Amino acid sequence: MAIDFTKEAVEKIMKVKGEARGVHFKNDAEFVLKEKGEKGLAMVEKELSGMGCPIDYKKIDQFDFYPAGLRAVSLLAIQKTFNWPDEKIRELCEYSMGFSWVIRLLMKYFFSVEKVAKNVSKTWSQYFTAGQVLVKEYDLEKKYAIIIIKDFDLHPIYCRCFEGVVPGVFKMVVSSKKIVCKEIECAFKGGKEHKFLMKW
Repeated sequence: MAIDFTKEAVEKIMKVKGEARGVHFKNDAEFVLKEKGEKGLAMVEKELSGMGCPIDYKKIDQFDFYPAGLRAVSLLAIQKTFNWPDEKIRELCEYSMGFSWVIRLLMKYFFSVEKVAKNVSKTWSQYFTAGQVLVKEYDLEKKYAIIIIKDFDLHPIYCRCFEGVVPGVFKMVVSSKKIVCKEIECAFKGGKEHKFLMKW
């Protein structure tokens, strides 16, 4: 599996505007520790240092904002270090929803798909300083929703990540153990935006 993780690629990613909350990095580290232990996390940090983007995950403040490009680099370093397929990145990002302080807080008030759809934009702004997200449509009887992410064309690794994040959020409010999310339009492949179809 070819992963574009060269110094040139990293430099390009880091030039993209926008910031991401530190909790993303904490979640990345938590998942790596669960799967690979302290040694595995040290391997990722070594990979990042070699790319000129050192991250000491233990020193990251989950409430602070960091370059959103750095989070993409974090995911790419994890994927390259362990040669993980895209599905493992989806798993990482879905798993992270269970550790998110923002999601845990908001889910106390959002008990339905309707309420999540109405407030998802506010939730996004707690995580990122760039981009927008909205639930374009949903049908409770047919059990599907279409989620749009605009102005967030940072790196395709985020596309795979969001395919995990979306089910991670909605599984807290839909009565289904199996939620599937797939990107059906991508700004990196000629689309106007990132569009995700979720079924449950």
